[in-house]
Amino acid sequence: MSKPSFVPYLKAIFAVVVWAAAFIATKLALQEAAPSTVVWLRFGLGVLVLGVTVFARKQFAWPRGREWGYFALLGFIGITFHQWLQSNGLVTAQATSTAWIISTTPIFIALLGWLFLRERLGWLSYAGIFLAVLGVLLVISKGDWQAVFTGKFATSGDILILLSAPNWAVFSILSRQGLQKQPAARLIFWVMLLGWLLSSPIFFLDRGFTDILSLTWKGWSCIGILGVLGAGLAYTAWFDALQELPAAQVGGFLYLEPLVTMLTAAVVLGEQINLTSVLGGGIILLGVWLVNRPRKEKPPTPQTPASG
Repeated sequence: MSKPSFVPYLKAIFAVVVWAAAFIATKLALQEAAPSTVVWLRFGLGVLVLGVTVFARKQFAWPRGREWGYFALLGFIGITFHQWLQSNGLVTAQATSTAWIISTTPIFIALLGWLFLRERLGWLSYAGIFLAVLGVLLVISKGDWQAVFTGKFATSGDILILLSAPNWAVFSILSRQGLQKQPAARLIFWVMLLGWLLSSPIFFLDRGFTDILSLTWKGWSCIGILGVLGAGLAYTAWFDALQELPAAQVGGFLYLEPLVTMLTAAVVLGEQINLTSVLGGGIILLGVWLVNRPRKEKPPTPQTPASG
């Protein structure tokens, strides 16, 4: 029996909602544990879920030769370093501003493609880049343009989150080749496993085991959301959707992520929804759309949210 036509759309929506909630779950988990502990537990669970998925689909295979180095590099950039930036950034950055900033990742992917892959950018793309920068400044400065000009417009967490966007763009560019050669679940499994192993020394040198023993049910619930749902099932659902739907259609759902984060953060964390944040976020999304809009000469690249 064939699957109902709406199932791939439900999978994409599920992934986006989970990734949006991950910012809130991370902030709550950070109230009880160090960033290194949250990252280690999250991706330890994610590796288990993805491992089960790969074996269940009979896609398991050991890396060969240079693939070990390739997967380790992706693991360090996309898991170890990226999650260090985001988890430490969310200590002081708001979940809402984090989601808006992360949504600029396609801008950096386009810039890297222009710099290193000789991918062309039209004048609308340049306009989009300008708008995205303007929107980010508006969001993190909360509309205080005087603070922007004096350099006192962001928390240290905002800066780390902002750095994570181009870092994920590098990861996305480097992972293109691997995604063309083998199943996405297998690649993500090895990348996540090696990235998790590379993050282990930080966990052991920090207060990792002490944090684990002191976690409450709320802390474990947040870790479970981040690991089982965010790092495991959401990735599986997202790439399943990509295999069944055009990349442009699936990528369009990513525009919902910061909106879902903003609404959820207001309810769960009490973060205020103000006109400045909504306006800045809208400008960012417009800029991203202008840069990442479908063009006849070049099909859109499948995007993955940098939260996940």
